[in-house]
Amino acid sequence: MKQKKITVVGAGTIGLSWASLFLSHGHQVTIVDIRDDLASVWEQHHQNVQPTLRELGLLDSYSEEALRVTTNLQEALAVTDWVQENGPENLEFKQQLYQQMEQWAPAHTLFFSSSSTLPATAISEKMKDASRVAIGHPFNPPLVMPLVEVVPGEFTSPETIEEAMAFYQSLGKHPQLIKKEVFGFVANRLQFALLREAMYLADQGVVTMAEMDEIVKDSIGLRWAVTGPMLGMHLGGGEGGIAAFTKHLGPTMESSWGAQGNPTMDEATRQRLAALAEESYGQFTITELAQKRDQGQLAILKTRSQTETQT
Repeated sequence: MKQKKITVVGAGTIGLSWASLFLSHGHQVTIVDIRDDLASVWEQHHQNVQPTLRELGLLDSYSEEALRVTTNLQEALAVTDWVQENGPENLEFKQQLYQQMEQWAPAHTLFFSSSSTLPATAISEKMKDASRVAIGHPFNPPLVMPLVEVVPGEFTSPETIEEAMAFYQSLGKHPQLIKKEVFGFVANRLQFALLREAMYLADQGVVTMAEMDEIVKDSIGLRWAVTGPMLGMHLGGGEGGIAAFTKHLGPTMESSWGAQGNPTMDEATRQRLAALAEESYGQFTITELAQKRDQGQLAILKTRSQTETQT
């Protein structure tokens, strides 16, 4: 794919990971953020991400010379082809941001938000031309995880959707077109449903957080890494497939749904969960845990790729 001039708006965890991915595929990247420590934040990320780039086979194609960092949004947008926005999950903030970006960016620029829940229709409400806006929601970190949820808004043009799917594929990602603007899209809705019960069980002292992780990794995590939830359920029904599964286990599932917890994210609950996390993971730094996570995910992806090639 033709080299693009990309502006990454927001230098948080996701924005920095996007920047590394874009750089490793030969694109010119500008990171813009108002934070005073932007240069040092990038440098620390640059050092931390080297093992992951090496494992992905992207280290040789990765060029930090194609990167610049700035706190000036207008300057960053002056010659950009593509914006990957990673700002706060706040609708009013994003509406104002996109209205401003439309004024400063060239007329051909496409805008994609990494938003986890906010729809493109709402984000682009104050723009004159919303046809160039869509959600491009990654699963964190985008450098490693294959999924990008492409979620068009009411006014997103077919050409914008087509370009998004092709571009993310060119980065080695597996973009999925989400057909309706549901809150949280798909991956986060599934993740939040599981996390709700996981947090409840940990908070109730049923298991520790570390034990919860092992239970998931040794059961549904392992299975779903290969089948996903729906094929896993279909196979669980044997020769009768999903019809047999829901016939035999449907009532049990319904009973389970009624028995599940519904924790509230108040300050007291957050503090209890933080203390439980410290008990399970406090002996490691976040950087150490993240690197171990990425190495494990890359190993699974490599194995899955080899398995799919053989079938």
